[in-house]
Amino acid sequence: MVQYNFKKITVVPNGKDFVDIILSRTQRQTPTVVHKGYAISRIRQFYMRKVKYTQTNFHEKLSTIIDEFPRLDDIHPFYGDLLHVLYNKDHYKLALGQINTARNLIGKIAKDYVKLLKYADSLYRCKTLKVAALGRMCTVTKRIGPSLAYLEQIRQHMARLPSIDPNTRTILICGYPNVGKSSFINKITRADVDVQPYAFTTKSLFVGHTDYKYLRYQVIDTPGILDRPFEDRNIIEMCSITALAHLRAAILFFLDISGSCGYSIAQQAALFHSIKSLFMNKPLIVVCNKTDLLPLDKVSEEDMKLVMEMKAEATKTVIGEGGESTNDEEVLLAMSTLNEDGVIAVKNAACERLLDQRVEQKMKSKKINDCLNRFHVATPKPRDQKERPPCIPQAVLEAKAKEAAEKEKRKLERDNENENGGAGVYSASLKKHYILADDEWKEDIMAEILDGHNVYDFVDPDILQRLEELEREEGLRQEQGEDEDLEMDEELTPEQKEALAAIRKKKSLLIKEHRIKKSTAESRPIVPRKFNKDRNFTSDRMGRQLSSIGLDPTLAINRARSKSRGRKRERSRDGDDGAMDVDGEHSNKKLRLRSTSRSRSMSRPPHEVVPGEGYKDSVQKMKAIKLARNSSNKRNKSARKGEGDRVIPNLKPKHLFSGKRGIGKTDRR
Repeated sequence: MVQYNFKKITVVPNGKDFVDIILSRTQRQTPTVVHKGYAISRIRQFYMRKVKYTQTNFHEKLSTIIDEFPRLDDIHPFYGDLLHVLYNKDHYKLALGQINTARNLIGKIAKDYVKLLKYADSLYRCKTLKVAALGRMCTVTKRIGPSLAYLEQIRQHMARLPSIDPNTRTILICGYPNVGKSSFINKITRADVDVQPYAFTTKSLFVGHTDYKYLRYQVIDTPGILDRPFEDRNIIEMCSITALAHLRAAILFFLDISGSCGYSIAQQAALFHSIKSLFMNKPLIVVCNKTDLLPLDKVSEEDMKLVMEMKAEATKTVIGEGGESTNDEEVLLAMSTLNEDGVIAVKNAACERLLDQRVEQKMKSKKINDCLNRFHVATPKPRDQKERPPCIPQAVLEAKAKEAAEKEKRKLERDNENENGGAGVYSASLKKHYILADDEWKEDIMAEILDGHNVYDFVDPDILQRLEELEREEGLRQEQGEDEDLEMDEELTPEQKEALAAIRKKKSLLIKEHRIKKSTAESRPIVPRKFNKDRNFTSDRMGRQLSSIGLDPTLAINRARSKSRGRKRERSRDGDDGAMDVDGEHSNKKLRLRSTSRSRSMSRPPHEVVPGEGYKDSVQKMKAIKLARNSSNKRNKSARKGEGDRVIPNLKPKHLFSGKRGIGKTDRR
């Protein structure tokens, strides 16, 4: 498929990083210990190895950079010119030339210093020559730092270039800015090119792929071109010119007949005539876009004349290239990318024209003679005089007709969006396809949170049935409650009825108040009872409230006062008395245990011997307690160092922290 994949070029480090990488590798990959006592030949060999290894690393890294960057003279002219437009061929070659010169210089330095190291007469002389060699190599590398930085920027930019195959089937879209080129490529391919209502939104080449007759086609969207001299064109326009000049493709020249792009048809026609030399020997189609704003038949006579001239030029180009005239209708096509009228027709026409041209070229080539003798088309022999034309079964035709009718009938969400103001204005309803008993319920606002609870936690599939059951049950209870109240009310005097009504009213108010408080409990500060001035919880207040409803408050006040403080615990003087109740009968086991535990007379000193413990006397008991105490180790709560802890008294042992390991014995390590 694609021969030019610039994403695989290795990252180019800057000068300082380059030096660090090479020196670090030299330090790790070569021996590091040498002594004065070694033979001079061994010392020379040690340092010569370091110099040679450093030079080899520099050579490999720089060669990788030179080989991976493409040579502009060796690659396809399209990519050669494109790289020249984007980066300037001279600067690019100069940077790669400096890298090549540095590689040669480093090789010479290594060669010279290896020759000097052969005749060094001491360890000191060898070491200084090695330092000088590595230093000069690093200096050369640092001097090419700007070239390395420039090549890294080019590498990053080249990695972002689209992968275009110059030899495959290609459709090229060109024209003035803002005429609908990017919208067209988005419709026929899976490319996602940014589309905005202003000029030069597309600033580089974009590639998409489409299929036609089981073949893959490459569709290239080029930036807009303005009608001006070649020298005045900028880099963005030159990308389009390069693609038109070097790619063998079907050209779609887009024309905005409505003028909404900001350029008249006369200006667009002038651009067509100025670059028509780039269309030679290529299939060309003039596409009149934005027919939704202005149909082609309503264009003014002057503009229509210019369009017909362009059509004639396109027809000449095709005749000159193929030798045969094509259908005039295929040269000039109208479409609208907004409502997609004619989009597929334009794509199919371009693919068909390109396919025909490529087949003709292959038929004219010399290779076709070698291939034709291998082809054999089988034709069945007639077995009787009946004609058997190709036919499609009736069921298939009916199914196709039905599918087409359904497609026409069905109104898409995109159509609704276009009718109601377009994207950003129209908001699609997600509820319109809900399956409900009544269609009017679809747009009802459903509460998600109610009284601090998630509504969906309480929704059951049979919620309506349960609601009916609850309502029936509530109705029955209300009827029973009313009957009871009526029966009770009949027995009461008028004064008692008034008091009952006041109590019920007060009760309902308290319930409401409690519910309100409960709903705001989390956000309400807690006020201690003694500081709560709004509700003074006293016995006087309780007395006033009871008096207001016609009740005697004395008994309630006396009871509240008697229970204001807890009673003191009464000790039982004798275990038996505490275990007897009023009638003299023994109470149950629980009461007896509680009464004995509350008595403090049961406590005894630790040395007192209790029958059944097994001690001879108190001396023997105390001795046993002491032995038990000494034998059980307490837990190390302070986490101090114990005898089981591993101790390393010397925190930095010399043999681990000084110098490098030699090549001697390692039995003491």
